[in-house]
Amino acid sequence: MGRVVGAGEPLWLGEDRDWAMALAEVERDSCPDCGHPWSEASAAENEFEYDVSLLRCHACAAGARKAHAHQESGGDARGLHISITRRG
Repeated sequence: MGRVVGAGEPLWLGEDRDWAMALAEVERDSCPDCGHPWSEASAAENEFEYDVSLLRCHACAAGARKAHAHQESGGDARGLHISITRRG
């Protein structure tokens, strides 16, 4: 994806730097949980301006059940990573 850098050519062009800086600015103003802009989502006047839907990821739920059962049976959860694959 992108251009092929030839011998003696700079890795980053001015336009590349501009896009990278723009992305950094967007990321700086984004809530790490929902991704909405902090400047809007944290404004007091927007407190009731969002609709929310709860969705369950059944893959994550299966992983959470397995991890919970592991802990309940005395298993150590420190450093535990969960690998989830679809059956079939």
